[in-house]
Amino acid sequence: MGEIGTIFRKEMLEVGRDRKTLIFMILLPVVLIPLLLQVTSSIMGDAQRKANEKVLVYAASGAEGLPELTGPGFQELRVEGTEAVAAVADGRLDFALEVKPEVDGRREVVLHYDNASLTSKVRERVEDAVGVVSDRLRNERLAALGVVGAGPQAALLKPIAVLPSGVATMREVIGERVGSTLPFILIVFCFLGAMYPAIDLAAGEKERGTLQTLLLVPVARWRLVVGKLLVVFVTGVVAAVLSLVGLGVWLGLQSGQMSGALGEVLSAIGVIDLSLIGAMLVPTSLIFASLLLGISIYAKSFKEAQSYIAPLNMLVLMPAFMATLPGVELDFATALIPVTNVALAIKDLIKGTIETGLLVVVFASSFIVGGLLLWVSTWWFSRESVVFRR
Repeated sequence: MGEIGTIFRKEMLEVGRDRKTLIFMILLPVVLIPLLLQVTSSIMGDAQRKANEKVLVYAASGAEGLPELTGPGFQELRVEGTEAVAAVADGRLDFALEVKPEVDGRREVVLHYDNASLTSKVRERVEDAVGVVSDRLRNERLAALGVVGAGPQAALLKPIAVLPSGVATMREVIGERVGSTLPFILIVFCFLGAMYPAIDLAAGEKERGTLQTLLLVPVARWRLVVGKLLVVFVTGVVAAVLSLVGLGVWLGLQSGQMSGALGEVLSAIGVIDLSLIGAMLVPTSLIFASLLLGISIYAKSFKEAQSYIAPLNMLVLMPAFMATLPGVELDFATALIPVTNVALAIKDLIKGTIETGLLVVVFASSFIVGGLLLWVSTWWFSRESVVFRR
Protein backbone atom coordinates (compact mmCIF):
# COMPACT_ATOMS: atom_id res chain seq x y z
CA MET A 1 0.00 0.00 0.00
CA GLY A 2 2.96 2.31 0.52
CA GLU A 3 3.87 2.07 -3.17
CA ILE A 4 0.27 2.84 -4.18
CA GLY A 5 0.27 5.83 -1.84
CA THR A 6 3.50 7.14 -3.34
CA ILE A 7 2.11 6.83 -6.87
CA PHE A 8 -1.13 8.48 -5.74
CA ARG A 9 0.67 11.48 -4.24
CA LYS A 10 2.91 11.87 -7.27
CA GLU A 11 0.01 11.77 -9.73
CA MET A 12 -2.14 14.00 -7.53
CA LEU A 13 0.54 16.68 -7.55
CA GLU A 14 0.65 16.61 -11.34
CA VAL A 15 -3.12 16.78 -11.59
CA GLY A 16 -3.15 19.74 -9.20
CA ARG A 17 -0.95 21.67 -11.63
CA ASP A 18 -3.43 21.21 -14.50
CA ARG A 19 -5.75 24.21 -14.81
CA LYS A 20 -8.37 22.33 -16.84
CA THR A 21 -8.71 19.74 -14.10
CA LEU A 22 -9.04 22.38 -11.39
CA ILE A 23 -11.70 24.20 -13.39
CA PHE A 24 -13.81 21.09 -13.96
CA MET A 25 -13.19 19.71 -10.46
CA ILE A 26 -13.62 22.82 -8.32
CA LEU A 27 -14.71 25.99 -10.08
CA LEU A 28 -17.57 24.69 -12.22
CA PRO A 29 -19.28 22.52 -9.55
CA VAL A 30 -19.09 25.16 -6.82
CA VAL A 31 -20.00 28.16 -8.95
CA LEU A 32 -21.89 26.84 -11.95
CA ILE A 33 -24.55 24.70 -10.24
CA PRO A 34 -25.87 27.43 -7.87
CA LEU A 35 -25.61 29.97 -10.69
CA LEU A 36 -27.38 27.67 -13.14
CA LEU A 37 -30.19 26.91 -10.68
CA GLN A 38 -30.58 30.56 -9.70
CA VAL A 39 -30.63 31.80 -13.29
CA THR A 40 -33.04 29.05 -14.36
CA SER A 41 -35.47 29.66 -11.50
CA SER A 42 -35.29 33.44 -12.03
CA ILE A 43 -35.89 33.16 -15.77
CA MET A 44 -38.80 30.76 -15.30
CA GLY A 45 -40.32 32.93 -12.58
CA ASP A 46 -40.01 36.09 -14.65
CA ALA A 47 -41.43 34.35 -17.73
CA GLN A 48 -44.47 33.11 -15.76
CA ARG A 49 -45.04 36.54 -14.20
CA LYS A 50 -44.79 38.33 -17.55
CA ALA A 51 -47.13 35.80 -19.19
CA ASN A 52 -49.74 36.36 -16.47
CA GLU A 53 -49.43 40.16 -16.50
CA LYS A 54 -49.20 40.67 -20.25
CA VAL A 55 -52.06 42.52 -21.95
CA LEU A 56 -53.34 40.12 -24.59
CA VAL A 57 -54.23 41.73 -27.90
CA TYR A 58 -56.90 39.80 -29.78
CA ALA A 59 -59.52 39.92 -32.51
CA ALA A 60 -62.90 38.22 -32.59
CA SER A 61 -65.14 37.27 -35.50
CA GLY A 62 -68.82 36.67 -34.89
CA ALA A 63 -68.32 38.53 -31.61
CA GLU A 64 -72.00 39.50 -31.44
CA GLY A 65 -72.60 36.06 -29.99
CA LEU A 66 -69.97 36.53 -27.29
CA PRO A 67 -69.63 39.52 -24.98
CA GLU A 68 -66.37 41.37 -25.15
CA LEU A 69 -63.57 40.02 -22.94
CA THR A 70 -63.28 42.83 -20.47
CA GLY A 71 -60.58 43.50 -17.94
CA PRO A 72 -57.05 44.92 -17.76
CA GLY A 73 -55.57 41.81 -19.35
CA PHE A 74 -57.29 42.04 -22.77
CA GLN A 75 -57.33 44.52 -25.63
CA GLU A 76 -59.52 43.93 -28.70
CA LEU A 77 -58.55 45.06 -32.20
CA ARG A 78 -60.83 45.11 -35.23
CA VAL A 79 -59.30 42.66 -37.69
CA GLU A 80 -61.06 40.64 -40.40
CA GLY A 81 -61.55 36.97 -39.59
CA THR A 82 -59.29 35.64 -42.35
CA GLU A 83 -56.55 38.13 -41.50
CA ALA A 84 -56.79 37.49 -37.77
CA VAL A 85 -55.31 34.00 -37.95
CA ALA A 86 -52.41 35.28 -40.06
CA ALA A 87 -51.92 38.11 -37.56
CA VAL A 88 -51.62 35.54 -34.75
CA ALA A 89 -49.09 33.53 -36.75
CA ASP A 90 -46.82 36.54 -37.35
CA GLY A 91 -47.13 37.85 -33.80
CA ARG A 92 -49.30 40.94 -34.36
CA LEU A 93 -52.08 39.38 -32.28
CA ASP A 94 -51.80 37.15 -29.24
CA PHE A 95 -54.92 35.21 -30.17
CA ALA A 96 -58.04 35.29 -32.31
CA LEU A 97 -61.54 34.09 -31.46
CA GLU A 98 -63.87 32.62 -34.05
CA VAL A 99 -67.37 32.53 -32.55
CA LYS A 100 -69.61 29.94 -34.23
CA PRO A 101 -73.38 30.37 -34.61
CA GLU A 102 -75.49 29.04 -31.76
CA VAL A 103 -76.85 25.52 -32.25
CA ASP A 104 -79.42 24.09 -29.81
CA GLY A 105 -78.54 26.78 -27.29
CA ARG A 106 -74.82 26.01 -27.43
CA ARG A 107 -72.12 28.13 -29.04
CA GLU A 108 -68.57 27.03 -29.90
CA VAL A 109 -65.61 29.39 -29.84
CA VAL A 110 -62.46 28.47 -31.79
CA LEU A 111 -59.28 29.82 -30.19
CA HIS A 112 -56.37 30.50 -32.55
CA TYR A 113 -53.09 30.97 -30.65
CA ASP A 114 -49.39 30.09 -30.71
CA ASN A 115 -49.38 26.61 -29.18
CA ALA A 116 -45.60 26.24 -29.69
CA SER A 117 -44.77 28.69 -26.91
CA LEU A 118 -43.81 26.98 -23.64
CA THR A 119 -44.32 30.08 -21.51
CA SER A 120 -47.55 31.33 -23.07
CA LYS A 121 -50.58 31.55 -20.79
CA VAL A 122 -52.92 32.59 -23.59
CA ARG A 123 -55.01 29.42 -23.62
CA GLU A 124 -55.44 29.29 -19.83
CA ARG A 125 -56.32 32.98 -19.54
CA VAL A 126 -58.78 32.91 -22.44
CA GLU A 127 -60.46 29.74 -21.18
CA ASP A 128 -60.83 31.33 -17.75
CA ALA A 129 -62.28 34.54 -19.22
CA VAL A 130 -64.67 32.75 -21.58
CA GLY A 131 -65.57 30.40 -18.75
CA VAL A 132 -66.72 33.34 -16.64
CA VAL A 133 -68.98 34.51 -19.48
CA SER A 134 -70.28 30.97 -20.01
CA ASP A 135 -71.04 30.53 -16.31
CA ARG A 136 -72.94 33.81 -16.21
CA LEU A 137 -75.06 32.90 -19.25
CA ARG A 138 -75.74 29.45 -17.80
CA ASN A 139 -76.87 30.86 -14.48
CA GLU A 140 -79.12 33.38 -16.22
CA ARG A 141 -80.79 30.61 -18.22
CA LEU A 142 -81.28 28.44 -15.14
CA ALA A 143 -82.75 31.38 -13.25
CA ALA A 144 -85.18 31.94 -16.14
CA LEU A 145 -86.30 28.33 -15.68
CA GLY A 146 -86.87 28.91 -11.99
CA VAL A 147 -83.65 27.27 -10.73
CA VAL A 148 -82.25 30.00 -8.50
CA GLY A 149 -79.19 29.85 -6.23
CA ALA A 150 -75.74 28.36 -6.56
CA GLY A 151 -76.64 25.16 -4.68
CA PRO A 152 -79.69 24.10 -6.76
CA GLN A 153 -77.95 25.09 -9.99
CA ALA A 154 -74.84 23.05 -9.14
CA ALA A 155 -76.99 20.04 -8.12
CA LEU A 156 -78.84 20.18 -11.44
CA LEU A 157 -75.76 20.51 -13.61
CA LYS A 158 -73.58 18.03 -11.70
CA PRO A 159 -75.54 15.65 -9.50
CA ILE A 160 -72.39 13.75 -8.54
CA ALA A 161 -69.13 15.61 -7.86
CA VAL A 162 -65.70 14.00 -7.49
CA LEU A 163 -63.52 15.72 -4.89
CA PRO A 164 -59.89 14.66 -5.50
CA SER A 165 -57.71 14.30 -2.42
CA GLY A 166 -54.09 13.42 -3.17
CA VAL A 167 -52.27 11.35 -0.55
CA ALA A 168 -48.77 12.37 -1.69
CA THR A 169 -47.00 15.06 0.29
CA MET A 170 -45.97 18.30 -1.38
CA ARG A 171 -42.35 17.13 -1.14
CA GLU A 172 -43.20 14.02 -3.15
CA VAL A 173 -45.10 16.03 -5.76
CA ILE A 174 -42.37 18.61 -6.30
CA GLY A 175 -39.63 15.97 -5.99
CA GLU A 176 -41.23 13.94 -8.77
CA ARG A 177 -41.27 16.97 -11.05
CA VAL A 178 -37.81 18.41 -10.42
CA GLY A 179 -36.00 15.47 -8.80
CA SER A 180 -34.89 14.02 -12.13
CA THR A 181 -32.95 17.08 -13.24
CA LEU A 182 -30.63 17.41 -10.25
CA PRO A 183 -29.21 13.83 -10.42
CA PHE A 184 -28.55 14.37 -14.10
CA ILE A 185 -26.48 17.49 -13.31
CA LEU A 186 -24.57 15.76 -10.50
CA ILE A 187 -23.72 12.73 -12.64
CA VAL A 188 -22.51 14.94 -15.50
CA PHE A 189 -20.16 16.85 -13.17
CA CYS A 190 -18.94 13.58 -11.68
CA PHE A 191 -18.00 12.42 -15.18
CA LEU A 192 -16.41 15.73 -16.18
CA GLY A 193 -14.37 15.87 -12.97
CA ALA A 194 -12.78 12.50 -13.72
CA MET A 195 -12.39 12.93 -17.48
CA TYR A 196 -9.34 15.21 -17.84
CA PRO A 197 -7.23 13.54 -15.10
CA ALA A 198 -7.92 10.13 -16.64
CA ILE A 199 -6.82 11.31 -20.08
CA ASP A 200 -3.72 13.02 -18.74
CA LEU A 201 -2.51 10.19 -16.44
CA ALA A 202 -2.30 7.57 -19.20
CA ALA A 203 -2.64 8.92 -22.75
CA GLY A 204 -1.04 12.21 -21.74
CA GLU A 205 1.94 10.44 -20.19
CA LYS A 206 2.33 8.30 -23.31
CA GLU A 207 2.46 11.43 -25.42
CA ARG A 208 5.01 13.09 -23.13
CA GLY A 209 7.10 9.91 -22.92
CA THR A 210 6.97 9.79 -19.10
CA LEU A 211 4.89 6.60 -18.90
CA GLN A 212 7.78 4.49 -20.19
CA THR A 213 10.01 5.93 -17.47
CA LEU A 214 7.39 5.16 -14.83
CA LEU A 215 7.20 1.53 -16.00
CA LEU A 216 10.92 1.12 -15.25
CA VAL A 217 10.17 1.60 -11.53
CA PRO A 218 10.17 -1.79 -9.71
CA VAL A 219 6.46 -1.62 -8.87
CA ALA A 220 3.79 -4.11 -9.93
CA ARG A 221 1.64 -2.94 -12.82
CA TRP A 222 -1.57 -3.31 -10.87
CA ARG A 223 -0.25 -0.99 -8.17
CA LEU A 224 0.46 1.65 -10.81
CA VAL A 225 -3.09 1.31 -12.14
CA VAL A 226 -4.65 1.49 -8.67
CA GLY A 227 -2.56 4.56 -7.80
CA LYS A 228 -3.61 6.34 -10.98
CA LEU A 229 -7.22 5.24 -10.64
CA LEU A 230 -7.38 6.59 -7.08
CA VAL A 231 -6.42 10.01 -8.42
CA VAL A 232 -9.10 9.89 -11.11
CA PHE A 233 -11.58 8.54 -8.57
CA VAL A 234 -10.81 11.32 -6.08
CA THR A 235 -11.18 14.07 -8.68
CA GLY A 236 -14.55 12.66 -9.73
CA VAL A 237 -15.72 12.42 -6.12
CA VAL A 238 -14.47 15.92 -5.32
CA ALA A 239 -16.26 17.37 -8.35
CA ALA A 240 -19.48 15.55 -7.42
CA VAL A 241 -19.28 16.50 -3.73
CA LEU A 242 -18.50 20.13 -4.53
CA SER A 243 -21.45 20.24 -6.91
CA LEU A 244 -23.54 18.85 -4.06
CA VAL A 245 -22.15 21.51 -1.73
CA GLY A 246 -23.07 24.17 -4.26
CA LEU A 247 -26.56 22.67 -4.44
CA GLY A 248 -26.81 22.58 -0.64
CA VAL A 249 -25.78 26.22 -0.33
CA TRP A 250 -28.34 27.23 -2.93
CA LEU A 251 -31.08 25.21 -1.19
CA GLY A 252 -30.16 26.76 2.15
CA LEU A 253 -30.41 30.28 0.73
CA GLN A 254 -33.60 29.62 -1.19
CA SER A 255 -35.43 27.82 1.63
CA GLY A 256 -35.13 30.93 3.75
CA GLN A 257 -36.37 33.21 0.97
CA MET A 258 -39.17 31.10 -0.47
CA SER A 259 -42.48 30.78 1.25
CA GLY A 260 -45.29 28.30 0.81
CA ALA A 261 -45.00 24.70 -0.36
CA LEU A 262 -41.72 25.09 -2.25
CA GLY A 263 -40.01 26.63 0.77
CA GLU A 264 -41.22 23.74 2.95
CA VAL A 265 -39.87 21.20 0.45
CA LEU A 266 -36.47 22.86 0.21
CA SER A 267 -36.16 23.05 3.99
CA ALA A 268 -37.19 19.38 4.31
CA ILE A 269 -34.13 18.20 2.33
CA GLY A 270 -31.73 17.83 5.23
CA VAL A 271 -28.11 16.95 5.86
CA ILE A 272 -28.79 13.20 5.94
CA ASP A 273 -30.44 13.32 2.51
CA LEU A 274 -27.56 15.31 1.03
CA SER A 275 -25.04 12.96 2.67
CA LEU A 276 -26.72 9.90 1.14
CA ILE A 277 -26.78 11.60 -2.25
CA GLY A 278 -23.05 12.29 -1.92
CA ALA A 279 -22.40 8.70 -0.83
CA MET A 280 -24.13 7.32 -3.92
CA LEU A 281 -21.88 9.38 -6.14
CA VAL A 282 -18.87 7.45 -4.76
CA PRO A 283 -19.53 4.17 -6.66
CA THR A 284 -20.55 6.24 -9.68
CA SER A 285 -17.15 7.94 -9.60
CA LEU A 286 -15.48 4.51 -9.35
CA ILE A 287 -17.32 3.37 -12.50
CA PHE A 288 -16.39 6.49 -14.41
CA ALA A 289 -12.77 6.44 -13.20
CA SER A 290 -12.25 2.79 -14.22
CA LEU A 291 -13.92 3.26 -17.59
CA LEU A 292 -12.12 6.49 -18.45
CA LEU A 293 -8.72 5.23 -17.32
CA GLY A 294 -9.14 2.03 -19.37
CA ILE A 295 -9.84 4.09 -22.51
CA SER A 296 -6.94 6.42 -21.75
CA ILE A 297 -4.56 3.46 -21.33
CA TYR A 298 -5.55 2.20 -24.79
CA ALA A 299 -5.21 5.58 -26.54
CA LYS A 300 -1.86 6.56 -28.07
CA SER A 301 -2.22 10.30 -27.42
CA PHE A 302 -4.24 12.89 -25.53
CA LYS A 303 -6.17 13.80 -28.69
CA GLU A 304 -7.00 10.16 -29.48
CA ALA A 305 -8.28 9.63 -25.94
CA GLN A 306 -10.55 12.66 -26.31
CA SER A 307 -11.94 11.29 -29.57
CA TYR A 308 -12.75 7.97 -27.85
CA ILE A 309 -14.32 9.61 -24.80
CA ALA A 310 -16.48 12.06 -26.81
CA PRO A 311 -19.05 9.40 -27.84
CA LEU A 312 -18.80 7.94 -24.34
CA ASN A 313 -20.50 11.11 -23.09
CA MET A 314 -23.70 9.95 -24.76
CA LEU A 315 -23.40 6.47 -23.25
CA VAL A 316 -23.13 8.08 -19.83
CA LEU A 317 -25.89 10.60 -20.39
CA MET A 318 -28.40 8.10 -21.76
CA PRO A 319 -28.69 6.01 -18.54
CA ALA A 320 -29.00 9.23 -16.54
CA PHE A 321 -31.60 10.51 -18.99
CA MET A 322 -33.62 7.30 -18.61
CA ALA A 323 -34.31 8.29 -15.01
CA THR A 324 -36.10 11.44 -16.22
CA LEU A 325 -38.62 9.51 -18.34
CA PRO A 326 -42.20 9.23 -17.02
CA GLY A 327 -43.00 5.87 -15.47
CA VAL A 328 -39.39 4.88 -14.81
CA GLU A 329 -39.24 4.15 -11.08
CA LEU A 330 -36.66 2.62 -8.76
CA ASP A 331 -37.34 -1.10 -8.30
CA PHE A 332 -35.18 -4.20 -8.08
CA ALA A 333 -34.68 -4.31 -11.87
CA THR A 334 -33.73 -0.65 -12.33
CA ALA A 335 -31.57 -0.78 -9.19
CA LEU A 336 -29.21 -3.05 -11.15
CA ILE A 337 -28.74 -0.67 -14.10
CA PRO A 338 -25.53 1.38 -13.66
CA VAL A 339 -25.92 5.16 -13.47
CA THR A 340 -29.70 4.91 -13.94
CA ASN A 341 -30.05 3.34 -10.50
CA VAL A 342 -28.12 6.18 -8.86
CA ALA A 343 -30.19 8.85 -10.66
CA LEU A 344 -33.45 7.17 -9.59
CA ALA A 345 -32.24 6.73 -6.03
CA ILE A 346 -31.28 10.40 -5.79
CA LYS A 347 -34.71 11.35 -7.09
CA ASP A 348 -36.37 9.21 -4.41
CA LEU A 349 -34.15 10.79 -1.77
CA ILE A 350 -35.31 14.22 -2.88
CA LYS A 351 -38.91 13.00 -2.72
CA GLY A 352 -38.29 11.40 0.67
CA THR A 353 -39.59 7.99 -0.48
CA ILE A 354 -36.37 5.93 -0.73
CA GLU A 355 -36.54 2.31 0.43
CA THR A 356 -33.57 1.07 2.46
CA GLY A 357 -33.46 -2.30 0.69
CA LEU A 358 -33.32 -0.76 -2.77
CA LEU A 359 -30.70 1.71 -1.58
CA VAL A 360 -28.48 -1.21 -0.53
CA VAL A 361 -29.00 -2.87 -3.93
CA VAL A 362 -28.01 0.36 -5.69
CA PHE A 363 -24.82 0.64 -3.64
CA ALA A 364 -23.92 -3.05 -4.06
CA SER A 365 -24.56 -3.23 -7.82
CA SER A 366 -22.67 0.01 -8.48
CA PHE A 367 -19.63 -1.10 -6.48
CA ILE A 368 -19.63 -4.49 -8.24
CA VAL A 369 -19.68 -2.85 -11.68
CA GLY A 370 -16.96 -0.42 -10.59
CA GLY A 371 -14.84 -3.30 -9.25
CA LEU A 372 -15.17 -5.26 -12.49
CA LEU A 373 -14.16 -2.23 -14.54
CA LEU A 374 -11.18 -1.70 -12.21
CA TRP A 375 -10.08 -5.29 -12.81
CA VAL A 376 -10.41 -4.79 -16.58
CA SER A 377 -8.28 -1.62 -16.41
CA THR A 378 -5.60 -3.48 -14.42
CA TRP A 379 -5.57 -6.36 -16.90
CA TRP A 380 -5.55 -3.87 -19.79
CA PHE A 381 -2.51 -2.06 -18.38
CA SER A 382 -0.57 -5.31 -18.03
CA ARG A 383 -0.65 -5.94 -21.79
CA GLU A 384 2.41 -4.59 -23.60
CA SER A 385 0.49 -4.46 -26.91
CA VAL A 386 -1.96 -1.99 -25.37
CA VAL A 387 0.46 0.20 -23.41
CA PHE A 388 2.93 0.53 -26.31
CA ARG A 389 0.49 0.83 -29.22
CA ARG A 390 1.92 2.35 -32.39
